[in-house]
Amino acid sequence: MQGIFTFFGVISENHTYLFIAHMLLSAFITYIIAKVATMSLQLVPKRTQNVMESYLEGVISMGKDVIGEEKAKQYLPLIATLGLFIFVANMIGIIPGFESPTGNINMTLALALVVFFYYHYEGIKKNGVIKYFGSFVHLGEMNPIAKFVMTLFMFPIEVVSHISRIISLSFRLFGNIKGDDLFLAVILMLVPFIAPLAPFALLTFSALLQTFIFMILTYVYLAGAVLVDEGH
Repeated sequence: MQGIFTFFGVISENHTYLFIAHMLLSAFITYIIAKVATMSLQLVPKRTQNVMESYLEGVISMGKDVIGEEKAKQYLPLIATLGLFIFVANMIGIIPGFESPTGNINMTLALALVVFFYYHYEGIKKNGVIKYFGSFVHLGEMNPIAKFVMTLFMFPIEVVSHISRIISLSFRLFGNIKGDDLFLAVILMLVPFIAPLAPFALLTFSALLQTFIFMILTYVYLAGAVLVDEGH
């Protein structure tokens, strides 16, 4: 954010540099957390391992009702990694002197595209090309000619709805985190030395909520792609 002090801004105030620097910092912190949690695994988990195991169990529980326990565990690496990285990236911006890389549309769009291409890949791998794309249109029993005409009409609409998921995922995360950054910037300008605790608590809750929404929507999209036979 132009005009707001950042530690990386001491080196350069170039917007692209600041974004990449904070993105790499978030990735590094995420890697360190994962590394510390798995450095010395114990039968009775302690400290970071205990926190990480609780987190992974929570991710599985989150996906259990959406996609089933087996599939929730299958996609655990993707969902857990996305969740941990997004949460760290969101929280970075709450610390004065740093910016949230998820407050940049390039970051959120990249994450949304990863989810978009991955769930289509999984849907095609599980059901085959014809069956997967055929599931886009559910017309039931009807006249073959009418069914063909309705398919021509409904299939493009369904394609557009899938493409809109990219916009939904990316802009929801970007908009909320960018708004949080602007809100924090105003708070720090009004009270630069003694920032109230309430706004920081609110921003932390928002960072957690946006992470949860991104993760649960990813589970929902995966369920719709791979559970075609179950009527999703």
